[in-house]
Amino acid sequence: MHTALPPLSSSLASLRCAVVGSRNPVKIAAVRAVLERVAPEVVVHGLDVGSGVPDQPWGDDETIRGARTRAQRALEAFADAELAIGLEGGVVETAHGGVRTCAWAVVVDRRGVEGVGGSLSMPLPPGVVARLRRGEELGLAMDAEASVTGTKTGRGAVGILTAGLVDRQAAYEPLVAYALAPLLTPTFWGT
Repeated sequence: MHTALPPLSSSLASLRCAVVGSRNPVKIAAVRAVLERVAPEVVVHGLDVGSGVPDQPWGDDETIRGARTRAQRALEAFADAELAIGLEGGVVETAHGGVRTCAWAVVVDRRGVEGVGGSLSMPLPPGVVARLRRGEELGLAMDAEASVTGTKTGRGAVGILTAGLVDRQAAYEPLVAYALAPLLTPTFWGT
C-alpha cells in the first residue's frame, strides 16, 4: 500500500527566478529541465562566479565546497533570484589507485535553506588518470584523449565514456533533483 506524498512546497511551485553559478550551457540546461517540472514559469539565468576551489577539484568534500560556493555567490550577486544552484564536477582517488568521477549540486534559497545532491561516480581510464595526476582538468584531459574539443560544454566525460548512453546534462539532472529535496518536501526537513 502506497501512502500519498506531501504536496510540493508552495514557495517552490511559485518559483519565478533562479540562477546557476555558471554560464556553462550544460549546467544551465540541466537546472532548467528540472525546475520547469515543478515551476513551469521559472526563468533560469547563468552567472559566472568562482567556485573557490581548484579548476579540478579532488575529493567529494572539495567538490561539494565548490558547488556550495557557486550557489552562494550566485545568490548574492543576482538580486532577482529566489534560488541559486551550484554544480561542480570533481574526481576522487579510489582505494585501488584508480580515479572516479563525482559531481555535486548545492541549492540555496533566500531563507538560507540548503540542499545537497550528488552522484555521477564512474571510473576513469588510465590515460585520463595520468593526465589528471599531471594537473590537467578532466574536460581538457578528455578532449586530448578522445581527440575532441568542448567536452566540458558538451556531452562531458560521461557522454564520451558511455558512448552517448548518458550525456552530461542527463547526468546532472538527478543531482539537481536530489539537492531540491528539502524544498520539494519541506515537511520532512522542518523547512
